[in-house]
Amino acid sequence: MKKIFNLLICLVGFSQMTFSQKSKAETFPDGSAITAWFTDFSKIQLKNLGKQYTVTDYGVSKDSTKVQTVAIQKIIDKASANGGGVIVIPKGVFLSGALFFKPKTSLYVSEGGTLKGSDDISNFPIMASRMEGQNLDYFPALVNAYGVDGFSISGKGTINGNGLKYWEAFWARRKENPKCTNLEVSRPRLVFVWNSNNVQLQDVKLINSGFWTNHFYKCYNVKMLDLHISSPHTGVKAPSTDAIDIDICTNVLIKGCYMSVNDDAIALKGGKGPYADQDKNNGPNKNIIIEDCRFGFCHSTLTNGSESIHNRNVIMRNCQIDGATRMLHLKMRPDTPQLYEYIRVENIKGEAKNALVILGWKQFFDLKGRPDIPLSYGDNVTLKNIELKCDNFYVVENDPNVRLTNFAFENLKIESKKADIDKSLIKGFTFKNVLVNNMKVE
Repeated sequence: MKKIFNLLICLVGFSQMTFSQKSKAETFPDGSAITAWFTDFSKIQLKNLGKQYTVTDYGVSKDSTKVQTVAIQKIIDKASANGGGVIVIPKGVFLSGALFFKPKTSLYVSEGGTLKGSDDISNFPIMASRMEGQNLDYFPALVNAYGVDGFSISGKGTINGNGLKYWEAFWARRKENPKCTNLEVSRPRLVFVWNSNNVQLQDVKLINSGFWTNHFYKCYNVKMLDLHISSPHTGVKAPSTDAIDIDICTNVLIKGCYMSVNDDAIALKGGKGPYADQDKNNGPNKNIIIEDCRFGFCHSTLTNGSESIHNRNVIMRNCQIDGATRMLHLKMRPDTPQLYEYIRVENIKGEAKNALVILGWKQFFDLKGRPDIPLSYGDNVTLKNIELKCDNFYVVENDPNVRLTNFAFENLKIESKKADIDKSLIKGFTFKNVLVNNMKVE
C-alpha cells in the first residue's frame, strides 16, 4: 500500500511539473511562442564545413603588408565552383580589400590568424548596397555575403577593420564641417550580409571597423554566439562603429557576446523618411533575442532607430552593462513613421549614464515636402528585474507626434542622480516593486 501511495505522489508530482513547464513555456512579449531555434546554441564545427581551402595552400603569401584581395577571392570562387567549402585563414596576418562569399562557402579564421582590411578605400569598389535606411551604391564591407544561405564565420581568430585612417579622415571632415553626414567620408564596414538565411557568426574577434561592424539586411535566422566586438572610444575615436545593425531581419539571436564600440552596440534599422513605410526596400524587424551579453562603453546597448519603421518582439535579458551611455533608446525620428512595440528588457545589472531614453532624433532629418509630421508609437515596453546605477533613469520628452502606451516597470532597483518620472507622458503606465534611490515608485 505504501508503495502505491508513493507512486501516486510521484505521478502527481510529475503531472504538476509537466504542467508547470508547459505553463512557463517561453513566449515573446506579444504572447507568440519562442521557437526551439532560439534554444539551440550548437557551434559550427570546422570538419562539417566541407572541403577546407587554407589560403596559403592556394597562392596567398604570408606577407602581412601585401594586399591580397584578388588571390583570396579566387579561392572563394574556386570553392564555390567546386561545390562549396570553407576558406581558412591560418596563423598570420592577411591583408585584403572587399571579399565576396558565394553560395556554399564560409569563412574560418584560425586562432592566431587575422584577416585585416586594407586602409585604402580603392580596394572596396562601389556597388549596390544599403546604408542608413536606404538602398544606394556604396562601398562594400571587408567580408560580404549576398544571397548566401548557410553562411558562417567561425574560428577563434580576428577580423580587423584597420580603421584608423578612416576614423582620422572622418574627424578631419567633421572639423571642417560639423554638420557633415556619415556618408560624406568614404569608409567600409567590416561584415555585410544581404538576403541570406540561416547565418551564424561565432567565437571570432571583430575589431576596429571603419564604419558599422556587422550589418544584416533582409536576413532570416541569424545567430551571433560568443563574439568579441570592439572599437576604440578614446584616443582616435572610431565613429559610427555600431557592433551589430539589424536591418529588416526576422529571428535573430545574439548570445554571449562582448560589445564595446564608439556608437550603439545593437541598433535596429529598417528605413527612414516620410514615406518609408511604403518603400519595398524597407520593413520590420521581428523576433530578436539578446541574452547573456556584456556591454562595455557604447552609446546605447539597444537602440531602436534612427532609421527604423517597425520593431516587434525584442527581448534583451541576462546582461551586464559596464559604462553604456544608454540602456534602452527609442529614437523617435520626426520625419519617419515608427512603431516600436513589444520590447522587454529584463534581468540586467550594471551602470549606464541613462536608463530609458525616448527622445526626438533630429539630426539629418528631412520631411521631403510632406506637409505633416508622421506620428510614431512606442507600445508594450517592459523593464523588469533590473539593478542599475545611472545619472538619469527616465529621459522621456513630451512630443506631440509620439504616442507612448502600455509601459510596465517591475522589480527595479535604481540608483539615479535624477529620479523624476513624469508618468503623464505614457498612457497605461504600471509600476510593481520599483525602487529609485530606495524610494518606492507607484
